Amino acid sequence: MDRSKLYRRFRTLLIANRGEIACRVIRTARTMGLRTVSVYSEADRDAMHVALADEAVLLGPARARDSYLNVERLIEAARKTGAEAIHPGYGFLSENAEFAQACFDAGLVFVGPTAAMMTAMGSKSGSKALMEKAGVPLVPGYHGEAQDDATLAKAAEKVGFPILVKASAGGGGRGMRIVRSADELAPAIVSAKREAKAAFGDDRMLIEKYLDNPRHIEVQVIGDSHGNLLSLFERECTLQRRHQKVIEEAPSPTLNAAQRDTVCVAARKAAGAVNYVGAGTIEFVSDGKDVFFIEMNTRLQVEHPVTELITGIDLVEWQLRVAFGEALPLKQGQIKLNGHAVEARVYAENPTRNFMPSVGKISTWRLPAETGGLRIDSGYREGDTVSPYYDAMLAKMIAWAPTRDVAIERLNRGLEESDVRGIVSNIPFLSALMTHPKVRANAIDTGFIERELAVLTQATPAPGELELCAAVAAVIKDERQAAQAKANSPWQTFGWMPVGRRQRSFAFRVGHGPEQKVMLNYGSGPSTLVIGERELAFTTVVKDGGFDLTLDGVKTSVAAVIDGHELYLRTRNGRFDLHWVDPFGGETEEQAGADKIAAPLPGTVVAMLAEEGAKLEKGAPILTLEVMKMEQTLRAPYAGVLKSIKCKVGDIVQEGVELAVVEPSGE
Repeated sequence: MDRSKLYRRFRTLLIANRGEIACRVIRTARTMGLRTVSVYSEADRDAMHVALADEAVLLGPARARDSYLNVERLIEAARKTGAEAIHPGYGFLSENAEFAQACFDAGLVFVGPTAAMMTAMGSKSGSKALMEKAGVPLVPGYHGEAQDDATLAKAAEKVGFPILVKASAGGGGRGMRIVRSADELAPAIVSAKREAKAAFGDDRMLIEKYLDNPRHIEVQVIGDSHGNLLSLFERECTLQRRHQKVIEEAPSPTLNAAQRDTVCVAARKAAGAVNYVGAGTIEFVSDGKDVFFIEMNTRLQVEHPVTELITGIDLVEWQLRVAFGEALPLKQGQIKLNGHAVEARVYAENPTRNFMPSVGKISTWRLPAETGGLRIDSGYREGDTVSPYYDAMLAKMIAWAPTRDVAIERLNRGLEESDVRGIVSNIPFLSALMTHPKVRANAIDTGFIERELAVLTQATPAPGELELCAAVAAVIKDERQAAQAKANSPWQTFGWMPVGRRQRSFAFRVGHGPEQKVMLNYGSGPSTLVIGERELAFTTVVKDGGFDLTLDGVKTSVAAVIDGHELYLRTRNGRFDLHWVDPFGGETEEQAGADKIAAPLPGTVVAMLAEEGAKLEKGAPILTLEVMKMEQTLRAPYAGVLKSIKCKVGDIVQEGVELAVVEPSGE
């Protein structure tokens, strides 16, 4: 193959992706003087990556298969805009050999490995066979071509339960199931294949021995077309949930210098087996004694910023320089490890509802400034809409410091200072995770989050005096600003009266809990708040995003967001959602609706797991929805009979639509 057709200098780059990674690539490309082109679906017309690029091309409808996964439309978008190269980002088509080949056939530079390299290493099955031949240690398992049920069942029996059924293509935990007994195998394979087909267009499976309580370690590699292949140290990605990484850090706090050198040598050997060109990651799993190769990701990883912060290398810049046909600017011995970096993935999801994805308009987007070792890679802004069609990641927050402890402190401070509203985010969960003593002590494994989930998703404590007083101050601030917007008059300034005193009663509650009352006294003297038997003097100073509340002589910074009668507060005690009870009455309690079998979000019905008339135990599976490329199983809320099913496989259903009815058994 003519190398000049694979790697050459270009001026215009099309980014075949969306969200955070598209924005990330655009920023580096522009600093290198490149013209950038974004692509978008109908759901992403107003997305941040569209606004950032020099040009943008509509691909098609919201569904990824009709837009971001449509190879012909991507190639045509490059032709329309004069783009000479395509960067695939991660996810979507980033590890699709057919796409890489299609770019080459169209005369475009693909910023990544060749189709042949991708086929050899991008397939988990293929790469395992290659590593086995090269003598790289593997987790015991089956990675053959035969995919019939009998072959997979026989392989599972030979390996011994528990096992991992895993999609040969793709990543991100999709198409992956833990199977602990033979009777769980068949449904797990069906579900994993269906999810893999939807996410990657490839439903081939492999079988691996499941290692209980392992650690996940990976090595960043990058090669050029001149035969240079480098490793850029390792990352620890042990904190995971459902095989999806949550927190990543570099270097690994688990390895010593000798172990680090060993695993990096093994990674270079693995990538060298195919003379790898481009950025990639060699992933390993450790049982505490041995390290086993599990797969190679033939693309840039979500967690690449932690490697950038400890090496000072812009990996996207290096990717582009390799695509230009340049040699890597450093040799292995010139790459130095400096300090420690930790990354947290900020998602639109609700940890208290089994991490159900959250969709809607972002009404508040406040993240801290990128100073003092803090970096934020984001693909969203205030006013943007989180769609149900794509991955729910909003941003990545990364902190660097000379030591791991300080890096964790900086990251947690950044999380604590972040407020994202309109949708539900996992920010409080991430903060709880980073402050967990076992995380600080590195006493973790890949099952840690699942075991500690109850602790990590504890209910918010009841609001105290500080929060109730802050709630009153927030309401007053909101009313004052509304009044000042209408007319600039000193008579509309709260608290000012020529003579006398007045009182005003406020009532707040959390959820469906009891009302908590606060009395405001104001007028010619200092304003006070009365809670129970206590009367507290207070003052406020408005600032961006909230105010400083001085209560009984102690000043506290308060972040506040008001939407009608719903109040969000962040104080030194944490985050609080309060409802301001309508002072004129007329409010009605909403029904909880916990027993309704309804679509939690817009999605597609992909499987029926029970038939009408079936007797069900509480928690029995009824049907499966595909939401944001992940499967969600809806279950019976109580024991009873499945009276009716109101949908069929293939139906696209909207949020809140009732899908089935269970008649309680009456027991």
